[in-house]
Amino acid sequence: MHNFIFENGTRLIFGAGCLKEYLASFLERYGPNVLLVTDGSGEGARCGAQDEVSRLLRTGGKTAVECRVRPPCPSSKEARQAARLCREHHVDLILGVGGSAVLDCCKAASLASVCRGDLWEDFWASRGVVDLPPLPVGLVSTAVEVGAVNGAAGLIRNGRCVWRDYPPCDPGFALLDPAYTRALSPRELAAQGFSALAGAMELYLDPVEGTNVPRDLLEALLRGMIRDLRTCRRDPRNDEARGDLMWESTLWGSRFFQLGRQCTFPALPAREAALRFAAETGGGYTDVLAVLLLALCRRLAER
Repeated sequence: MHNFIFENGTRLIFGAGCLKEYLASFLERYGPNVLLVTDGSGEGARCGAQDEVSRLLRTGGKTAVECRVRPPCPSSKEARQAARLCREHHVDLILGVGGSAVLDCCKAASLASVCRGDLWEDFWASRGVVDLPPLPVGLVSTAVEVGAVNGAAGLIRNGRCVWRDYPPCDPGFALLDPAYTRALSPRELAAQGFSALAGAMELYLDPVEGTNVPRDLLEALLRGMIRDLRTCRRDPRNDEARGDLMWESTLWGSRFFQLGRQCTFPALPAREAALRFAAETGGGYTDVLAVLLLALCRRLAER
């Protein structure tokens, strides 16, 4: 393995009732102005998390301005719009309520709101130097898959999907209550679980020097994801399996699985192509991802 330094700046709290128990205490650490980033599909509203967060914000004396993000992946335009709201309203905290698209937008906006240049051209596409601390980020998850709490965030522009990993953009806290995923339909539950499984599998198949330990850990994670995804498909109301799947789906994109790699977060061609298709057509992300992943596995097996 190659040399590495691992540091996790996020306080992850998992379990029933964690939103009501902990969010108010976290909010006390930040100023009065909050940007609330929500899922454009209405997922947070359906499960009740968005109403609860709004109530706690009011109770804590916070002033919130809201912006919405379309799943499955935010565009650079959406990130810039969120950053503009941060500057106009002198935001002290970016708080996401939703899944992976919400989290990625929060991370990108936290950087875009303070950077002096163009987010995409100077920092996303060309890996420019960051010389200012990004705005603080917090997350309330309402999805089985929230992407990488501690890892790379994705953005789409002109049909191109790019992931960038900048640890200071990680949320200071992340609250994951599996109860909020009960509002997902069986199809949504299966789609989110499969999306996480596909990402973990692409990462596992990436042949990079120094990945023996991460691959061993990913293999164990993949086995658990397959087991729990099958259980959830048979019984979508199985709280234990859904909670396990939520935690596994949260882990796969963590930079913990990048430790010892010779390079940073790798390209995931099947996931990138499916996200690009969804952004251009407005749907079909997991269907396309399933076809592309099967083709990728078949091609690798024939080598």
